[in-house]
Amino acid sequence: MRLSSRLVFLLAALLAATVLARAEDGYRLWLRYDRIDDEPLRASYAAAFTEIAVVGDPERPAFFGRSPLAAARDELSTGLSGLLGTAVPVVPHATRDGAIVVGTARDPALFALVGERDLRAIGEQGYLVRRIAVAGGQHRLLVIGNREIGALYGAFALLRHLQTHQPVASLDLLSAPRVDRRILNHWDALNRHIERGYAGFSLWQWFYLPEYRDPRYRDYARACASIGINGAVLTGVNAESEIFQPEYLPKIAGLAQEFRPYGVRVYLSVRWTAPRDLGGAKTADPLDPAVAAWWRAKAAEIYKQIPDFGGFLVKANSEGEPGPQDYGRNHADGANMLADAVAPYGGIVMWRAFVYAAENATDRVKQAYHEFQPLDGQFRANVAVQIKNGPLDFMPREPFHPLFGGLAHTPVALELQISQEYLGQGTHLAFLAPLW
Repeated sequence: MRLSSRLVFLLAALLAATVLARAEDGYRLWLRYDRIDDEPLRASYAAAFTEIAVVGDPERPAFFGRSPLAAARDELSTGLSGLLGTAVPVVPHATRDGAIVVGTARDPALFALVGERDLRAIGEQGYLVRRIAVAGGQHRLLVIGNREIGALYGAFALLRHLQTHQPVASLDLLSAPRVDRRILNHWDALNRHIERGYAGFSLWQWFYLPEYRDPRYRDYARACASIGINGAVLTGVNAESEIFQPEYLPKIAGLAQEFRPYGVRVYLSVRWTAPRDLGGAKTADPLDPAVAAWWRAKAAEIYKQIPDFGGFLVKANSEGEPGPQDYGRNHADGANMLADAVAPYGGIVMWRAFVYAAENATDRVKQAYHEFQPLDGQFRANVAVQIKNGPLDFMPREPFHPLFGGLAHTPVALELQISQEYLGQGTHLAFLAPLW
């Protein structure tokens, strides 16, 4: 049987289109290190970046996993090799003109090259990417942070600079975040569905963890780090007590180990009645010594396996969820009890100010202000009251929340929604970036 040339051409075209469609499925997001088409520009980049050297020990165990320096080295190697179309060698020490030197200001030699003023400016999480002249007429490109995570953020900044075809002759980037904790809160349930199901299936394969770890976990952490996200709440705000069962802790620790090289801490949502649900306390009254002891023991159990655990997120006395008001206590009583449990380890408590209750006589948009403003100054230093952008409920159009001006003596966190809950859920396509 013979096919006509026209049919063969059509089949070939369809095959090519299929290959192209599969080649770009959006999975890589903005981390697309495709070869630069502009040949003169690519050649100039290749001459400017000749090798990668890491100052320090990128392979040392960092809480039982790779270090951010190792992640920075690998990202630069992958990114530059893709953009330039040729491998950029990783070497023990910089020797060539155009070498990229990655490290932290803890190294005396790098500290001397940068200076104290700039290092103060970038703080604990910022970065400096600077091209400098050295002896012998050579140049080095410094990618430096005061901490290793800053160096990783600097590596992503350099690659972003090249992806957007920016000049490098006088490259000098300096940046520091203004917000310490930049966290994604996943409304992810243990039944393997994301809140209400419209956002698809769970991100975390609890059944297979910790033995099997999907490579997507690392890709997730890479994407977070590339835009400065440094935390993830693994479970939804309508929380389930089961996440605090002993069998889940190694699973959570497995995710934490995958995220750690990219500076992403894990957090958990709290169901207020967990001490009563799981045993160990007959109540969930925050002023009951047995309840406080239960949470102290649970925090110690968590931090023993996850030393950099971020802390707890709490939705309490809202939309039928239990909370301290069920026992005649207020939000500060509840938040402070949890805060005391995680304080010895550097953990925080994010206590949501979304306290809508249908039976409350106060107008819905006033409820959060009515309940939290009188408590201003009564929260522990490691408590952040987490406030939605508006006083109603993530409406596409509403005024800013009055609590942002009403809590002068309390740390606050801004909560923004990037899912499409009020914009068609899973049936419409909505781009929310311009809203923020």
